[in-house]
Amino acid sequence: MTPAKLALAVAPLLAACNPDQSALHPAGEQAAGAATLFWAMAAGALIIWLVVMGFAIYAVVGRKRPRTERFADRFTLIGGVAFPTVVLAALLIFGLSLLPAWTEDEAPDLRVHVKAEQYWWRIAYETPDGGRVETANEVHLPVDATAEFVVDSPDVIHSFWIPALGGKMDAIPGRTNLIRLTATRTGVYRGVCAEFCGASHALMAFDVTVLDATAFASWLDAQQQPAAVTNVTGAALFVASGCGGCHAVRGTAAAGTIGPDLTHVAARKTIAAGTLPNTPDNLRAWLADPDAIKPDAHMPAYAPLPAGDLDALVAFLSELR
Repeated sequence: MTPAKLALAVAPLLAACNPDQSALHPAGEQAAGAATLFWAMAAGALIIWLVVMGFAIYAVVGRKRPRTERFADRFTLIGGVAFPTVVLAALLIFGLSLLPAWTEDEAPDLRVHVKAEQYWWRIAYETPDGGRVETANEVHLPVDATAEFVVDSPDVIHSFWIPALGGKMDAIPGRTNLIRLTATRTGVYRGVCAEFCGASHALMAFDVTVLDATAFASWLDAQQQPAAVTNVTGAALFVASGCGGCHAVRGTAAAGTIGPDLTHVAARKTIAAGTLPNTPDNLRAWLADPDAIKPDAHMPAYAPLPAGDLDALVAFLSELR
């Protein structure tokens, strides 16, 4: 096998080792519990396998001598009844001990509303004064704080999952589900949709940035501010081209609610829900033909616009920090 073929063969395995999207590299309390349960069950399975293989080897190569019915009965009762009953009961008790102990009466430190849509994420943070700060396709959390995610969907079933922080929660039309996660380590982690939801299901991801409390407060305060627009021509073109009918840019006439809020889109690491790095070239390609990048994307193509207008829109969006 050539080095190139070997690299292609092991690439999927190496991709699975990414700690930013791994339940076995926990950065949250809930993920740590799940990882502990996995390793405990893996160790138990290994021990059971070794015992069974030991008996199998003994049966094949051991000394052949007659066994009494009494020995056979005891062996069956101990090995086939008592041993699996004790092991499974222990694993069940251990697993139940890891279940979340919170109730809805206990207030979380932060409440985040997540609406999963084909194929992006509408994110809104509740503020102490009862308001909401809306953003999209990225989640920011304070470290060592319990965040409650209020999850739903307006179209099909999705599933909200941040492997490094905890378990997944389905987003079901007509139903609101809750999941609480507590990040224990700062860093950037990857979240995904874990339920097939259409043609671009695999292109529906989001970054999760865990910050210290001070940095998170500063970030949330910045998100509440309107866009600092200096490109007046670009802002006017954004509205005139119809972009403002779907997208909101607070501080401008654009107030659409169909698509993601773009007030601070230039500060995001990616565009199109984790599909592309947020660069001017990628942004221009996305505006020109979104369906070529993300099949079944519910966004019109702006390729018919003059090249100068596309450049102006890219310049306008690139300043929205």
